[in-house]
Amino acid sequence: MIRTQRGSGRDMTRLLADFGHTLPTHPAPAAGSKESRLFRYAPRRGPRQAGRGWAPAAAPVTAYRMPSDQAGVFWPFIHGPGLPPTGAQMGVDTLSGAAFYADPIGWVLDDDIPVTNPNVICMGKPGTGKSATTKAFALRMTDFGYKILILGDPKDEYERLCHFFNVQPFTLGPGLPARINPLAFGPLAHRWNHLTPEESQSRAAVVFGRWLTLLRALVGSQRIGDQRVPFGPSEENVVKTALRDLTGYDRGTSHLTETTIPALWHALDHPTDDLVTACRYASRQVFLDDTRLLRDALGQLVSGALAGLFDDHTTIVIDWHAPIQSLSLSRLTPLGDEAVGIALVCLNSWGRGMREIAEPGDLRIVVRDEMWKAMRLGIDAVKSLDEDFRLSRGVAGRGGDIQWANAHKPSDMLTVGDHGSQAANIARDLMHLADIKILHGQKPGVAHELDDMLGLGPIATDAITGWAMHRKGRALWQIGDHAHKVETLLHPIEAHLTWTNDAIQGAL
Repeated sequence: MIRTQRGSGRDMTRLLADFGHTLPTHPAPAAGSKESRLFRYAPRRGPRQAGRGWAPAAAPVTAYRMPSDQAGVFWPFIHGPGLPPTGAQMGVDTLSGAAFYADPIGWVLDDDIPVTNPNVICMGKPGTGKSATTKAFALRMTDFGYKILILGDPKDEYERLCHFFNVQPFTLGPGLPARINPLAFGPLAHRWNHLTPEESQSRAAVVFGRWLTLLRALVGSQRIGDQRVPFGPSEENVVKTALRDLTGYDRGTSHLTETTIPALWHALDHPTDDLVTACRYASRQVFLDDTRLLRDALGQLVSGALAGLFDDHTTIVIDWHAPIQSLSLSRLTPLGDEAVGIALVCLNSWGRGMREIAEPGDLRIVVRDEMWKAMRLGIDAVKSLDEDFRLSRGVAGRGGDIQWANAHKPSDMLTVGDHGSQAANIARDLMHLADIKILHGQKPGVAHELDDMLGLGPIATDAITGWAMHRKGRALWQIGDHAHKVETLLHPIEAHLTWTNDAIQGAL
C-alpha cells in the first residue's frame, strides 16, 4: 500500500486522465477582470453619493403579508392576461403586455370565464376605430371556420371586405332587381310533408311567431300624430288567421305556400266570409271598420318609400358556404333614417328565418350595423332585435351565431321610449344580453352614461375618456365582469380594407 500525505492525492481530473479521458476545461478569466454580479447590495437610504438617490431619512414602511393572487391588485403589480390564447389575435392587452385573443363562443364554453352568451355590442364615438375592430375580428375569425353575414350595410362599409373574398354584395334599393321577402319560410319549411304532427306544429309556432314579431314592428313604426299605430290582441288574431289561411296551414296541406306582405294586405282589404267568421266578427263591414288602421299601415308599407323592396318573393340566391355575404342598403339613405330602420327590421326577420335551422358546426358572425335606426321604430322593433340576441346559441343545439351589434352611444338605444318605459327597459336589457362589450373612446358625458348603465367604475371610465381617445383602435373590452384595455393592431392590408373615410378623402 502506498501512503500519501493529506491533501497530496490525485484529483478527479488526474484520475480520469490516467485512464485516457480528458475533461473539458473552463477558460481562465482574464487577469484583472471580475465576473459581474447579478445583485448588488444597496443601503436602505441609497448610495451616499451625488446623483445616486441618497435620502437623508428613511420613509416609514408598513409590511403586509398576502398570497400572490391578492398581491396583483396593488400597484405597481400587473395582472396576467387571464384569457386563453384562442380565437382571433386582436392586438395587445396593455395592462399585461401580452397578446389579446378574442373567442366569444370559446369563452362561453369555458367555465372559468364569466361569459354565458357570445353576443357583442361594440360602441364608440365616430372615428375611434369601431368599424375597424369589427372588420378585423370578422376577417380573422374566418381562419377558424367562421362565416360573415352583414344584415344591412347602410354605408357600404363592408364592400371592400366582400371584394377581398371575391364576393359581390347584394344591393337593395328603389328600381333595383333585388328583392327580399321577410315572410319567407326559410329552412323550417324543408321536408314539411315528412314531419310528424308534433314537429309541424312546433315549426309552425316558430315561423308564425317570427312573422308576428315582424308585422307588429312594421305596423308599430307607423304613426298617428305622436302615437304609434296599435297592434293589440285583436290585430294579432286577424293577422295570424290570415297568414294561416294564405299558407294553407289550416287546411293541413303537405306543402306550405309562401306568402308576402302585399298578399296579406290584399287578404285583409278584401276579406272572405271564412276569414270574417274565423276572426269572430259579426259582419264583413264590422271587420273592415275594426281593421282600418291595421290595413292602412300595411298598405303604406306596400305603396310607400320601400315599395318594391320587401313586397315580393326573394329574388337573390344566398351562397351560405361563401366566407361573407352582405346586403347593402346605401341606396336607401336619401329616404331617411326611418326607411333604413324599416329595412333593417325586415332584414333581421329574414336573416333569423334563414338561420333558424343551421347545419351542425355552422358558425357565423352576424353583424348588425346602425342598429339604433331600427330600434327607434318602437318597442316591437326592439323586441325583434331582442329575439335575435337570444338565438345566439343556435337552434336545437346546432349552429351558433355571434351577434355583433354596432352603436355610437347608449342614448341611441334608450331613445326608443320614455325613461322607465317598457321599450327603454328592454333596450337597456339588450346591453346585458351581450356579455361582451367593446367600449371605444367617448366624451365624458357619454362615458358617465355607460358607467350608470354598466357600473364601470372610475378607472374604467377614465380609460374610455382618456386613454381610448388618444389613438384609434383602443377600447375597453368588458368580458363578463372583467375589463381589458386592448389596442387593436392592423396589418397594412387590413388597414386598407377597414378604411371608412373615402367620402371625406374624396372631398379634399
